[in-house]
Amino acid sequence: MAPLLNGRRRALLLLPPAPSPPTFTALKAAYGPSLSSVLTKLARPHSKHQGAVVLDIALPCDHLHGKQDQPRSTTYATTQRLVAGLYKLVCVISAKESIDVEDADGIDPRLLLLAYPRNGKLDQALISRPELDTQGPIIDITTLASCSRPWDTIYAVESEEGEQILKTFLSSGAQDRNVHRVPAGIVQVSSQAEPESAAPTSITAKKHHSVAVGGTFDHLHIGHKLLLTMFALALDTPPESVDTEQSLTIGITGDELLKNKKFAEFLESWAQRQQSVHDFMSSILDFGPNEDSRVVAKELTEPGPNGHAIHVTFPSHLVIKYVEIWDPFGPTITDESISALVISAETRSGGKAVNSKRAEKGWPQLEVFEVDVLDAEEKDGDVEPADESFQSKISSTEIRRMQAGKSKSKR
Repeated sequence: MAPLLNGRRRALLLLPPAPSPPTFTALKAAYGPSLSSVLTKLARPHSKHQGAVVLDIALPCDHLHGKQDQPRSTTYATTQRLVAGLYKLVCVISAKESIDVEDADGIDPRLLLLAYPRNGKLDQALISRPELDTQGPIIDITTLASCSRPWDTIYAVESEEGEQILKTFLSSGAQDRNVHRVPAGIVQVSSQAEPESAAPTSITAKKHHSVAVGGTFDHLHIGHKLLLTMFALALDTPPESVDTEQSLTIGITGDELLKNKKFAEFLESWAQRQQSVHDFMSSILDFGPNEDSRVVAKELTEPGPNGHAIHVTFPSHLVIKYVEIWDPFGPTITDESISALVISAETRSGGKAVNSKRAEKGWPQLEVFEVDVLDAEEKDGDVEPADESFQSKISSTEIRRMQAGKSKSKR
C-alpha cells in the first residue's frame, strides 16, 4: 500500500537544532522567520490537479541523540512540547497569512524528528540494524539524506547551525540537490536544562511494543498529525538480536457512527480516512526504498467487533493495524497485548474508561500518554485575532463547513 504522493510537489526544510527549553515563544523566535518564508513560497499558485504540496520539516533534537535504547517515555514530554509547539507555529503563521494547510489544494506539512547533537558532531553507530535504521519517527540525518524521497527543493536556514546541518545532509546524500536559503531566527538555549518532573527515569520506565490510538481522522489535519506522531513515538525499538513484532493499532471510527456529524455529506469514507492516515504514517515511519516489495498490506474481514482491519507489515517487523471501530473502546479491550494508549488532553476521560474496562477483565492497565490541544494563544494567555482562522486549520468540522460553503458558491 504505497502512499498517495504521485505527482505531488515535495520540499524539505532543514531547521537548526531546537531551542531549550522549547517554549512556544522560543520556538517562534527560532523558527518563525524560516517557516513564514517557506510557507509563503510554497503557497504561491500551483497546479491544483497535483494535490497538496508536501513539506517535510526536519527538526534536529539534541535531547533524542544517543537515546535510541532508552524507553521512549523518558523523552516523551519534551518531544511532545516540541512537536506541538512547531505544529502550532505552522497554524499561527498560516492563519495570519491566509495560507492553506488544511485541504487537498494547499500545503501538507509533516514534521520529521532527527536525533542530532547540538554541536553537530555525529558519533559513529556501533551496531548497524538496516531495517530499524530506516524506521521513524526518530531517524538520523544520514538516513534522511540517503532516503529516496524526491524533494524538488531543499530549504536551508541562513545561520551557522543551519549551514552545518546542510553540509552534513549534502555530504550524506548521493543526489544533487536544489538548495534555497531562508531567513534565520534566534535559537535560545538555556545553560540549565529544564527538569521533566513527570518523566520516568530509564530505570523505572516501561518499554512498549504495542501501542494504540483512536479517532475519526476525517480530513486529516495538523491536530491529527500531532496525535499520530506522538503515538508513533510512544512505541519503543525492539531489543537487539530479537525479532520482536511491534504493533501500532489505529482505531478509525466506522462510517455508520458518523451519520449525525455536522456537514455529514462532506465526511470522508472509512477507506479514504484509512488511506490518508496510512499516507501520513508512512511519511514519518518509512524511510526505506520507494515501492519496497517487503512492505505488505493485508485486509481482514472477520465477524464480531474490530473484525474489519488492514494490517501493513514493514521489513523491521513493525505492523500498523488500521481497525474499523464501532464503539469508543475498539481493540484496547479486545487485545490484551496493547500496553499503551495515546490520547489528546480533551479525551482524558476516555483513557480512564478504557482502563476501567480492562480492570474488569483483570488485564494490565494501559500507560496513557497525552498530547496537547492546540490553541491560538501565543503568550500570557493572549488569543490572537486570527483565532477563527486558526481553528479552521485543526478542526474536521470546520474543514467540512468550508467545503460546504465552497460547494454552495459553485451552484
